[in-house]
Order: sequence, then C-alpha cells, then structure tokens
Amino acid sequence: MPWVEPEPGPSPEQKPKLTKQDSATGPEWYQKSEESESEGNQPPLGPLASPRPPETPGPPALERDDAPLPEGDDASSPRPSVLDDAPLPEEETPEPRAICRHRHRCHTDCLEAPLSRAFQWLGWQVGAHPWIFLLAPLMLTAALGTGFLYLPEEEEEDLEEQYTPVGGPAKAERRFVQGHFTTNDSYRFSASRRSTEANFASLLVVSYSDSLLDPATFAEVSKLDGAVQDLRVARENGSQIQYQQVCARYRALCVRPNPLLYAWQENKTLNLSSISFPIYNHGGHRLYLTGFFGGRILGGSLGMGHLLLRAKAMRLLYYLKTEDPEDSVQSKQWLTHFLEQFTNITNTLALKKIEVVHFTSLSRQLEFQATSMTVIPVFHLAYVLIILFAVTSCFRFDCIRNKMCVAAFGVISAFLAVVSGFGLLLHIGVPFVIIVANSPFLILGVGVDDMFIMISAWHKTSLADDIPERMSNVYSKVAVSITITTITNILAFYTGVMSSFRSVQCFCIYTGTTLLFCYFYSITCFGAFMALDGKREVVCLRWLEKADAKWSSFKKFCCFPFGSVPDEHGTDIHPMNLFFRDHFGPFLTSSESKYFVVFIYVLYIISSIYGCFHVQEGLDLRNLASDDSYITPYFNVEEDYFSDYGPRVMVIVTKKVDYWNEDVRQKLENCIKIFEKNVYVDKNLTEFWLDAYVQYLKGNSQDPNDKNTFMNNIPDFLSNFPNFQHDINISSSNEIISSRGFIQTTNVSSSTKKKIMLFQLRRTAEDCQIPLIVYNQAFIYFDQYAAIIENTVRNVLVASAAMFIVSLLLIPYPFCSLWVTFAIGSVIVGVTGFMAFWKVNLDSISMINLVICIGFSFDFSAHISYAFISSSQPSVNQKSIEALYLLGYPVLQSAISTILGVCVLASAKAYIFRTFFKIMFLVMVFGAAHGLIFIPVFLTFFGRFI
Repeated sequence: MPWVEPEPGPSPEQKPKLTKQDSATGPEWYQKSEESESEGNQPPLGPLASPRPPETPGPPALERDDAPLPEGDDASSPRPSVLDDAPLPEEETPEPRAICRHRHRCHTDCLEAPLSRAFQWLGWQVGAHPWIFLLAPLMLTAALGTGFLYLPEEEEEDLEEQYTPVGGPAKAERRFVQGHFTTNDSYRFSASRRSTEANFASLLVVSYSDSLLDPATFAEVSKLDGAVQDLRVARENGSQIQYQQVCARYRALCVRPNPLLYAWQENKTLNLSSISFPIYNHGGHRLYLTGFFGGRILGGSLGMGHLLLRAKAMRLLYYLKTEDPEDSVQSKQWLTHFLEQFTNITNTLALKKIEVVHFTSLSRQLEFQATSMTVIPVFHLAYVLIILFAVTSCFRFDCIRNKMCVAAFGVISAFLAVVSGFGLLLHIGVPFVIIVANSPFLILGVGVDDMFIMISAWHKTSLADDIPERMSNVYSKVAVSITITTITNILAFYTGVMSSFRSVQCFCIYTGTTLLFCYFYSITCFGAFMALDGKREVVCLRWLEKADAKWSSFKKFCCFPFGSVPDEHGTDIHPMNLFFRDHFGPFLTSSESKYFVVFIYVLYIISSIYGCFHVQEGLDLRNLASDDSYITPYFNVEEDYFSDYGPRVMVIVTKKVDYWNEDVRQKLENCIKIFEKNVYVDKNLTEFWLDAYVQYLKGNSQDPNDKNTFMNNIPDFLSNFPNFQHDINISSSNEIISSRGFIQTTNVSSSTKKKIMLFQLRRTAEDCQIPLIVYNQAFIYFDQYAAIIENTVRNVLVASAAMFIVSLLLIPYPFCSLWVTFAIGSVIVGVTGFMAFWKVNLDSISMINLVICIGFSFDFSAHISYAFISSSQPSVNQKSIEALYLLGYPVLQSAISTILGVCVLASAKAYIFRTFFKIMFLVMVFGAAHGLIFIPVFLTFFGRFI
C-alpha cells in the first residue's frame, strides 16, 4: 500500500490558516509546531519519504531533494504538521515540545535519499518526454504478449506433479516398487499391488431402503452392471471397443466389479442374509468384501468375520488395462464414452430401488480443467468494478483536477502488466497451472495502489509549475513509498519459490513477476499519461480564465462551485483525509475507544489462536472440481459410507535378508505384529507370503530353516498360491532381492488421521531391525499433509525475515521494524485462525495467500507506524491522528481496491477460486484493521517510550 505524501502547508500568499477557533493564528500547540519548524527543526517529509540533504549546485529538479517550491509556496512552511481546516484535538497534558525535539532517534536511511534523488531525475525525464515513456511500454507489451501463443490449451495439467510435494517420500517409495516388482493387468491383476493408479470406473450404489441385501435390489444392481459392460465405443475405422477388450483380467476373466454381486449372479439362490464380513468363504474361495459394502450393521461372529446384517451402499469397480500404452489409450476412450453415456444409462433403466453416483480415473483431471472456465466470465466484471472504483475515487467537481481518465488508464496499466508478465513467462516456458488464473484478480486490485499515490502526490503540486518540474516533485515524494511496497510484495511472492509444491512455485513466479511489471509501468507508462493529462490541465485552466461571454454559461458547469476557477497555486485535499482527521482520529484516540479497541483485539487474538488449533490440513481432491460437478456427490457418498477402510498398504523388505534364518523371520514377524497393533490397522486382514510359505513347507514336511530347501521350493509354492507371484523378487542368482506383504488400514477418514497414520507406519518401518518401507498409491497425496505445515512455516519465516531487512534498509527508524513484525505475526495468526471458522483448509492454495499476507501486513503497518514516529506533534494522540490524516484514506483505498479485485471470485463454483477470495478478504480486513485501528491505538500507549 503506497504512502500519501503529507500535505504541504499553504503559504500566506495563498490563503490564511483557518481553524475552527481562530482563523488567524490557530491554537497554541499549532503555533508552537510552526515555530519549531521555522527554527530549522522541520520534521521528515513523511513516511518513507527522503529527508532533505544540504543544498548543492545544479538543477534543483534533477540533483537536489529540496527543489524550490512553486510560486506562492513557502519553503520553510511546516509539512506534516500543518492541518488546513481544524486543529487536532488537545490532550489534557500534552508532552512538552522541547523534550520531543531533542530526543535522539536512530536512523538507517542509507538507501532512502539516493533512491529519492534517482526518482526525482526520472520524473523530470518522464515529464519532458512523455510520449517516449508512454509508447515504449506499449510496444514492449505487444512484443511480450505474443507469449500467449504458447498458452497450453489442450495439454493436461498433471495434478500429482503440481499439487503434491516435490521429492516427497512416497515418490521415492514408488520408484523402489516400480524397480523391484512387476504386475500383469492382462492376466493377474491386483489393484493393491500396483504402484500407480489403474484406469477404472467406479459406481456407488445407495439403496433407498435400509439395506440392499435382498434379491430385488441385487437384480436392479445386476441390470446396471450389465448395461455398463455392454457399452461399446465406435471408432473412426468402423471397429468398436468393447468392455471385454479393455477390462483388466484375473486369469481368463475380467476382474469382477463386486465379488458378492458376481457370486449372486452365478447363483441366484445365494442366501444374502448369511454373508460374513469382511471375508466371505464362497465355495472354498475367499471373497474380500472390504471397500465393497458401506453403511454396514454387523452381527455376531460368523466364519472369518461377522454376520453382515445390513448394508446401505455397494461399490462396483470396473478396472481397465493400463500397463500397455495402446491398451491404456483404448481404456481411456471407453471411460470417456462411459462418462458421456452414464446419464442415458440411468434414465433408460429407470432405477427405482437404488441411487447411483459415478467416478472414473479421468474424472478428477477433466473436472479440474473445467474449473478454469468458470472464472472467465467474472474476469471482465472484476475490471469493470476496479475501473468504477478508481474513477469514483479520483472524481472531482473541479474539471481541471478531475482524474477520471487518468484513473481508468491506471487500471489499463495494470492489465498491460498482466499481459507483459504472463507473456514473458510463457515465452520462457514457466508452466501455466490453473491456480495462476487467480493472479490477474490480485494484480488488478494491488496494481492500482501506485496509481492512487501518484495521483495524490500530483494534486499537491502547483498548476503554475511546468510539467517536468511537477513530475519531478511527484516522483521524489513517492519514490521510496512505491518502491518499498513493490519490493516487499515481490519478495513475499518469490519466497514461495522455495515451496515443495509446483503449483505454489508457478503462482508465485507469475504473480511476483507481474507485480514487477506493474511497478515498471507505473513509473513509466502511467507517469507519462499523467504528464500528458497535466498539459490538459494547463489548457483547461487557460480556457477557464479567458474572458469569453460566449462560453460563460458552459464554464459554470465545468467547476464547482459554479463558475469558480481553481487556484493555480493551491493544492487539493480529499474529503476522506479530513474525515480521518476531524472525526475518526479523535474518536479512536478517546479513552473509551482505546479500552474498547484493546478489548476487541484480545477477543480477536484469542479467537485466532483457538482457530489455529482447529485448521484442517491438506487439499481435499474433491475440491479440485466445481461445486456442480458429478464427482462431488460421489465423494460425499464415499465419505458417508466407505470411509471406515483406508488404503491397503505394502510392507516392503528392501534388502536381501536370510528368510530361512529363524531369527530373521522372528524379527520380521515382530515388526508385522507392531504394525498390526497400530490403531489404524486391521490385524485380521494382514497378508504376507512368508507366513503362508513357512506353513506350506511345514505341511509338506520340509525344513524352512534350510537355505536350499527354502529357495528351491518357492516355484512350487507360487504355482499353488499364484496371488503371491508378484510379491517376491528373485534374482537370476536365485536370491530374494526384495519382497512384500500387505496390511489393511482403517478409520483414516480425516486428513489429520491420514497424516498420523502415515507418520506412525513410516516410523514403525524405520524402527524395525529388518530394512522396511511402506507404500500405497495414495501416499503420494498423503505426503502433502506432512509437508504443508513445514512449507508454510518456512515460507512465512523467510518472508518475514526479508520484510524485516527491507524495513531496516528503507525505513529510517528501526522502531518501525518492531511494529511491522508485530503486525505481520498478528495478521498471520488471525488469518490462519479464521480459516478454520470459514471452512478453509491449510493446503497449497491457502499457503499462497498466507505468504501474500506478509506483504500486505507490511504495507499497512510500516507506513502508519512511520508516520507516527516522524510526526512533530507534541502528544501521542495528536501523532496518531496525524498519521491517520495522512495515511488513513490510502490504507482504505488499498484494502477496498484489492477486495474489489477478488470479490468476484466469491461467486465462483470452484473451491480453488473461492478460497482465494476468502483468504484475501481476511488479509485485507485484518490488515486494514491493524493499520487503521489497532496500531494507531497501541502506538499511543507505547509511543511515549520512543
């Protein structure tokens, strides 16, 4: 948020200094302030503005900070302390001015003065050659805009690559599995043994009655199953792709979508009231029913489980071939056809007993890509809102100082920055991910902040000066202000490059680079347009001053009051500045208001800390789709009925061990038992080839402790138990390089439980005396739960440290850095805590916004605290009021413009965009509250010790 230069004091030649009580001299404290400054103790120019160095020879506008004031101005007039209309309210016991004047303050302004001089020179050049600085950025934008030709249109965005941690442990575990174990989805398919997700279609069937375990409901489900398997895809060459061609197979048959349904289809007399769960022994074959029936009510013990009394829901899983590239292409074509025809299938069947929701392995990707289209219509609305706000903020009844066209061009300048920044990065080849679509809305709101400050500084120049001199004055006043806000915001974004999430890295690179272009175009393109508008002011002024009866009636409508001509030596004060000085400031600094503000802040911080302990972690994959997507009800049903059983986890022995050694087997067995004791593991569903093999050897009177016997009987064992064929990796030298077993997780429905389960299983594997790792395909996404907090804390700490260093370098008073640090911490805690109340998870999307939060917290707090410290007023209340008078409206403008830029995302149907709005809204509200309420009040308590 750029800072507004303090109002210069009107000289006696312009108008008398009027107050409410004394139109000639003002109150006593006002006169003392003027006297102290006339004696050479002029206060700093304002927050982040450079001090005046000693005069040196040379062109004043180019080489010196103390350029001569325009005609009618008094160079020694007080700057921040002069308030034109009314005195600041007096305290009962104001602090003596002499003490305040001689108090020593530490300065760290090594960069402030040279930066201001450089901008003073640049402003002169922009004012002298406006067309060059206007056309050059436009030509640059046109050239960089060609980068949009490289914008990916049909290229699929890899969700795993963008939204899971780079270098996550699960990815290394997956590489090990892929390098040591094989699968065969054409003959011996096993979903739990795959290292990656297979192509599949899933149906969740929910009964309208209490249970679907009755022949009539099974008959209706069987009709649905038959309709799905009868789907055929017509190809361009006239051939068809049938389900039987692309289905994953176990031996000669397609893998059955539901084992119990298949058993019933083979034998319609099967008694559905005597089914055991989770394992059902059907004709000597074990049927594992975990994950296939939900909403269960179990009875007493039966067989290898418990009697399944009721089941509200059933899952049908259609696995398709994935390993062979050609088979995978055909499988995806069949899945696409399935998605297109599913509604027709359900309508044709006219299902009466069941409700069906569907999902495929393609759905998440397809629906995620569709979410980007939901924000395109609101993008135009955002620009309309920002233009209206900018035009309204800069509207004046004075036709000369009216800056409506300049404000509109300021919004266009932000748009040019988006085109240039995005175009450059697309030329370079930086991936464009969907969440980058949030960036233009943020840039739109933030990019106009520099425009407001530059227009405000322009209003404080004299119409009598020539354009280069006025531009030089403007640039010298806003130099450090817009530079420090740009640096802090860009640093905040570029710290996001350290994130472990590719999507966060891409978003931060795009947004940080575009903000840099916003800064560049503000001091070139927009400045040039403002200089050209300055020429219009001169022409308009001369026209109004010209005595011409022919246009007298029309001239009355050009300025308000009617017919008045503005003072070409005067300055402009916005009514909102007067509001903060005459009403809001005195009200806020009253004793009653201070105590109330402290009470509100205590409630705020307590509520925020409470919320921080209840924030959910991780990105729910259903949130990658829009609200009206068909996958949303699917995930809702799955959460309601199928959340009790989690993924089936591989327990992998990673190195060669002597399996025939009884001590080794005992150590391995002890590790498995520790796994089974875990609260998130069902000990009854463990599957390990070694236990079965030892029993096999003992049953055949073989010694499992003899190496040769152990190794030589493995082929016969695998021929009798083919399920374990892909669980043992035997080298050509007849050594077991690695092997694996399986454990079944349970009760891991929430993100917190998934994180704890993953941590505990990995810890158990690390502590085992046998080298083990654990893996499941879902761990790729579970890793985000462990990485998100670490990434967020690291990025916040690094960005905060960068803000602290920048504040020390560019703000002369180190005391401000302490208040900046306080505000950053307070706002981050508030935003994080209130995320829980607004149902926003701590994920890669919200982590971006927490980094953004640091930059805006700096902007809101640094300027207010600096203005307070540098104020020449004799009491802390008056210092606080003056700070609000100078900066209250710019802070408010910054917050409102940013909120308007992102508010249209509130109506988006996608979680990604709504989350961006929610957190940015919290950042702006809490940041503005700190800048306008909390910090001004707290400074009145601690300002006496400065």
